[in-house]
Amino acid sequence: MGCFIDGSWVAGEGEVLLDVDPTDGDTLWTGRAATPAQVDLAVRAAARAFASWRRVDLEERLAILSRYAALLKRDKTDLAALIARETGKPLWECTAEVGAMIGKVPVTLSAWEARCGDERIAPGIADVVGSRRVKPHGVTVVFGPFNLPGHLPNGHLVPALLAGNTVVLKPSEQTPAFGVAMVERLLEAGLPSGCIQLVQGARETGVALTAHPLIRGLYFTGSSDVGRQIHRALGGRTEVVCALEMGGNNPLVVWPMPDWQQTEYDAAALHVVVSAFITGGQRCTCARRLIVPDNAAGERLLAAVVSRVGQLRIDRWDAEPQPLYGPLINAAAVEMTLQAWQSLCALGGEPVMTPERLTALSPAALSPGLIDVTNVAALPDAEVFGPLLRLIRVADFDAALLEANRTAYGLSAALIGGTHTDFERFWAEVDAGICNWNRATTGALSTLPFGGTGLSGNHRPAGWTSVDYCAWPVASTERPVVAAPIGLPPGVGVV
Repeated sequence: MGCFIDGSWVAGEGEVLLDVDPTDGDTLWTGRAATPAQVDLAVRAAARAFASWRRVDLEERLAILSRYAALLKRDKTDLAALIARETGKPLWECTAEVGAMIGKVPVTLSAWEARCGDERIAPGIADVVGSRRVKPHGVTVVFGPFNLPGHLPNGHLVPALLAGNTVVLKPSEQTPAFGVAMVERLLEAGLPSGCIQLVQGARETGVALTAHPLIRGLYFTGSSDVGRQIHRALGGRTEVVCALEMGGNNPLVVWPMPDWQQTEYDAAALHVVVSAFITGGQRCTCARRLIVPDNAAGERLLAAVVSRVGQLRIDRWDAEPQPLYGPLINAAAVEMTLQAWQSLCALGGEPVMTPERLTALSPAALSPGLIDVTNVAALPDAEVFGPLLRLIRVADFDAALLEANRTAYGLSAALIGGTHTDFERFWAEVDAGICNWNRATTGALSTLPFGGTGLSGNHRPAGWTSVDYCAWPVASTERPVVAAPIGLPPGVGVV
């Protein structure tokens, strides 16, 4: 019974879905996808529930979401283990993910008060008052990804519900069990059953949701290819607000300073390792291109990176001591990464560290790869969602900035080293929604926007600003009495 539709747990009637532990190969969950007919039932149920949910006081909606956060906290250990088993990620990372889910509720309330709270102004026209208040859109669809199956869909779902929308959730077909766990706790927290619908499935389910005439919002986190398909499918449907958070071909520029000692080189190397290989490279903000000066400082930095990568722990989710990362989501992700590696080698890339299958751990496990593509004439502008980092050497900082922008993506970028003036140039000239200095490309804060441009997003960042696309502002001018219009135009007559 993996779908929750119109107040009941039901079985999907579409294709069979298997949720397999990438570490041990155990089947964690089995079920069926929702058919287009079941999707229609779910959306219509959410539409009926919207009429009453939108009228519920903000305080009551917040109380329900606060109880939901408390339930996540109560079950934090079990939920973290479920994410770990579904994704292969180590327990420390999954525990932090559930913590971020818990923290989303108070963060969303703060963002709501700062960005969506009622505003009243006195325009200086007799007894007229101006106001700005917000309204929910209606039925919103949330597509969740596999890499952070709790935190990322939760980041859409919480502000959507707080704003008074109803939600149809479609988890990734690779992590369906955590979607069930989220909905179970929302219902236990007292969310009216019509306000949340859960449909499992892959492409067919997603297409049916996107095409449904009653949806008014669609929030997607995933690959650029799928995001653009959704954007095209919604073309012309101006009634649907669409927020896309997609991938990135993210640049990490390391620019050593003349006074750097080995301590700084080691610290910079740690930033590189975390940027490129956390979650096995399966984060949209992971560094894909390492840009360094083509000189002795660049060579020293590279040596420090190679040393740090050689020391990485890659192991089971429950191993002690904890690893940096474990298996990828499945064996197909390993194949995709190795194919990208082989393609770069064929184009003239020079291997620095060759990725190796770690079959003793899992068919889905892979060690990091580092390849020098400085002399590759036609470097593919692609996001490889795995532990593969491309090295590019440049002559000067101007060239580093040009290289950083040599992509149609625009999600995350970081500068390690350089001066404050260098960072100001970096921030101004590099097209990315996240621009960090002496922080990893994956260093994002919940109290800041999260999103990008180009192939990375459509100018509707999540994070702190997710409340912006979950409600729409309505302007009013108001007078307490019925009286003749102020500043009556000529030709109307006299009252």
